[in-house]
Amino acid sequence: MRRIVVINIKGGCGKTTIATNIASRYAAGGYGVALLDYDPQGSSMNWLRQRPLESPSVHGIAAHHAQHSVTRSFALRVPPHVSRIVVDTPAGLKGYKLSEQLKDNDVVIIPVVPSAIDIHASADFMRDLLVVGKARARRMRLAIIGNRIRMATPALHSFEIFLDQLHIPVIARLRDAGNYLLAAEQGLGVHELELPDIPEAQQDRLAWDAVLDWIESEPHG
Repeated sequence: MRRIVVINIKGGCGKTTIATNIASRYAAGGYGVALLDYDPQGSSMNWLRQRPLESPSVHGIAAHHAQHSVTRSFALRVPPHVSRIVVDTPAGLKGYKLSEQLKDNDVVIIPVVPSAIDIHASADFMRDLLVVGKARARRMRLAIIGNRIRMATPALHSFEIFLDQLHIPVIARLRDAGNYLLAAEQGLGVHELELPDIPEAQQDRLAWDAVLDWIESEPHG
């Protein structure tokens, strides 16, 4: 079992986009995968409700819903065939809630958008992640995904400087592309869309191969 948590204190950075694309890519690769949605907005579960029946299955758990009739551990159980768990988290996690959300996770994926506001918020969050969440002490693997990247802009230059200072691997730089909205509306990952055979579309598909390659590149203990 491997657990991948997608997390950032900043809202609007694309956590659900990252989580659903990782989950659907795992499913397409033949893995048993569960998607846990801790965000009260329920965006990941809404994505799953749109997912076509013929697409590779993703098991969904609305983890943000309180279920008073059963224990918390029972409500969050996953089927026996599941070997990969992807966790979509809410914005604003701090202190104890942050520490609890990171417990028992193998991989932490941090989406960051190249804007001044997002960079500032993400820098504060990563400090909390390392100090309060004790991510490195727990030997979790950390990675950043640059999201909604627009090439040849002043914001991108500042963003790249920020990334270089973190000493955390950047495993993907995702284009600011309408393909992601199109996929979300259909309950699909961008790699599952029938896209024209153009370099930009191929780049979108290959990004998710690179993400999974990094997650799977080292044994988790």
